Formats: sequence, structure tokens, C-alpha cells
Amino acid sequence: MLNRRSVLQSMAAMGLSFSLPTLSARAAEKRSTERPKSLITLWMNGGMSQLETWDPHPGGVQGGDAKAINTSVDGLQICDFLPQMAEQMHNVTLVRSLVSTEGEHARGTAYVKTGYRLEPTLVYPALGAIAACKLPDDGVEIPPHVSLGGNRFFPRGGYLGNEWDAFRVFRPGESLKNLKSGVSDDRQARRLKGLDFLSQRFAQGRPTVNRDTLHAETVKRALAMMTSEQLKAFEVDEEPEAVRKAYGDSRFGRGCVVARRLVEQGVRAVEVVLDGFDTHVNNHNGQKTQADMLDPAFATLIQELKARDLLDSTIVLCISEFGRTPRINPAGGRDHWPHWFPCVVAGGGFQSGLVLGETPAHVEIKQGNGSQKAKYSPTDPISVSSLYATVMHAMGIDYEEEIITPIGRPKRLAEDGADPRMLIESLAKTIPS
Repeated sequence: MLNRRSVLQSMAAMGLSFSLPTLSARAAEKRSTERPKSLITLWMNGGMSQLETWDPHPGGVQGGDAKAINTSVDGLQICDFLPQMAEQMHNVTLVRSLVSTEGEHARGTAYVKTGYRLEPTLVYPALGAIAACKLPDDGVEIPPHVSLGGNRFFPRGGYLGNEWDAFRVFRPGESLKNLKSGVSDDRQARRLKGLDFLSQRFAQGRPTVNRDTLHAETVKRALAMMTSEQLKAFEVDEEPEAVRKAYGDSRFGRGCVVARRLVEQGVRAVEVVLDGFDTHVNNHNGQKTQADMLDPAFATLIQELKARDLLDSTIVLCISEFGRTPRINPAGGRDHWPHWFPCVVAGGGFQSGLVLGETPAHVEIKQGNGSQKAKYSPTDPISVSSLYATVMHAMGIDYEEEIITPIGRPKRLAEDGADPRMLIESLAKTIPS
């Protein structure tokens, strides 16, 4: 097994081909080396168990009934719930030692989506919102930041502004609602003319209010979106049946198809949510049910991005708000565990076929006040803020940029103390000077 001291000696072994239709001229152009990077986040909502996915420890009390299988990376094993991803591990890097202090859903989600702990006076922007804000593309007529199949914990623009909140699509793959005018073109034109008159009258003498409401900009973007051919990226009917079947017949699978289609159009950040990982009861079967949806969709997404020459310009991040306890509770479940948990990183020019961090096979747990704490720590612990500073660096975003927030507090895009150097040296194919 590899850790920080040996990752630079490992290389990816080989790639897989995938037969695909010809791309549009715009998609081909956006694949070029000048194309800013996009981010696809596969959000495993509820707390994905490391022991039934990326970091199994079969045998003993903490391993449960899950088994480990070999992968396309020599010496690396993952859970047998993920056989298709086992064949793709040479195309990704596995981080097993993310650490957090937040073991409650709302707080854990806020921390992992932003790299900052939740606080009452300031809403921090999600990583996807930062990417959309800092890497604009005037040629994209649909929202640059999208959440597919999400829930109430959707990615926020925070202090960057509500305009960077994720555009939420609850049923990915279907036509979007309320984007076609219900009246004739002539009547629509008269309505817009009347709206323009009212907007101009309102703006007179109210320049600050008019600017702060973003009304004119919102109307302009909405009209451009309603008539844009790029809206077809949200639909999957045009995809070959074999491709849709490969992703899996699930909301998450369709969301991953749409995520790839959105990235082809230049959308900067897409989140695809897979719910149902909060397995306090019957953990084994609950995690397997979710892995059955994750496995084909994730593996096919990696294959398609690589075959379409989009993987180097797209960072794919599979992550959850925390992990699950090594100890199985009396109900056959696992509880919340922020002390170490995994994520998978692919694409974006990063190295692949690597494993960072290592977790103990046998954990002594201290109980107290209804909580569980580990006596041991993982090897090479990595903070979420350092991971995100690395992602921002890879995307060409200055993670040290300081912004004066609406309440007058200066804040860096990545938390003070975030150190991406170890991850950059481990993951980046080209270490910046």
C-alpha cells in the first residue's frame, strides 16, 4: 500500500477505450488545452461508509461482512461492492485519510462542501460556487453551477453572492420545467416590452437598489437560457441506449450522464447527489444498495470523460460529509465518524493510480457522552481545506485570494493554514514553479 513517501514512484498503468459518437464543434473546441477546468462532485449524502467502499478491513470486529477485491492498481484493494470501479482505480487517486471535527450532518456537510466550519455570522461559498465565479465563460448560456438530484443542503454561493448558488434540478435527465413561454411570440414580445418599461421606471433614482436586486441581469440570463440550444444538455433522450444503460437506471446514473453533457457545454461546476448513506441500522445492506448505483455510474463517467478527451480538463471528486464508525452498533448499523474518511479524485491533470493515507485495521474506541472517539489517527491525515486548496490550484484559481465579505471580514478562498503543497506534489503531473 502506498503513502505520501512513495506516491511519486507510482504511475497509472493503462487506459480503457469507449466507443462514442462524434462531438459537436463547440464541445471539441472546449476540449482544447486552453479550456478552463470543470469540476464534477459526486456527493454521497448521509455519510458513506469507508469500510464498505474504498477502505475495507475484512475480518475482525470492525470489518463487518464486506469483502475486499483486487483492483487495476497492484496492491490496492477496495470493497467487493464496487467491482466496476475496481477496474478503474488506475484512472483515479484514492485519499483514505481526510479528517474532520464535524460529526453532525448539517455541520459536516457545510464543512466538506466549503472547507470552512459552519458559523452563524457568515455563509461560506461551496467549492463549485468558487469555480463558477472565478472561471466565468461568456459562451455558456445555462447556469455555470448546477446541482443534480440534490436536497436541502445544496451548494451555496455564500459571501460571493446568491447568483452563484447551484441551479437545482431534482429529476435529472428530464426536460426542465417552466422554460417555454405559454403564449405566442408576439404576445411574449409585448410582455417583455412592458417589463422593460417598468424596469426602467423603477431604476430611475434607485441605482443602488436596482443593482443589488440583480433584476435586469437575471431577466437577461433567463431569456438567453430559454432560447439556448444548450438546454438539451439537461436531457438524456439523445444518448444511445447502451450509454444510458451503462450508467445505470437510477436518478444518480442519469445525473452522471447529464453532468458529462453539461461539462461538454462548458458548465464550470456540477454536483450529482446520491442519497441514502445514513445507515445507523442494517449498514451492510444499506451501503450495498447505494454502491450498486454508484459503481456503474462512476466507472462509466470516468470512461466516457477519458474517451472524449475531457478527463484532463475535468476534475471528478467523490466525497461525503464524513465516514461511518469502525464499530457496528447493536442495530447492525454504523454511526457518524469524522475522524477519517475517504474521497476519490480523478482527472484534472492529476496523477492517477495512487493511494494517499492509511487507516488502522484495529481501532480502540473510547465511549463518552454518547459519542465515539478513536484512540488512533490515520497515517498522513489531510484536511478538507488542503484538499480544496489543491483543487483550486489545479483549476487555476488563487486559493490564497482574500475577499472582503459583506460583513467586512477578510476571508481567503481556502482556509488559513490550508497547505496544498503535499497534495500538489503527490497528485499533479507538473509541479508548478
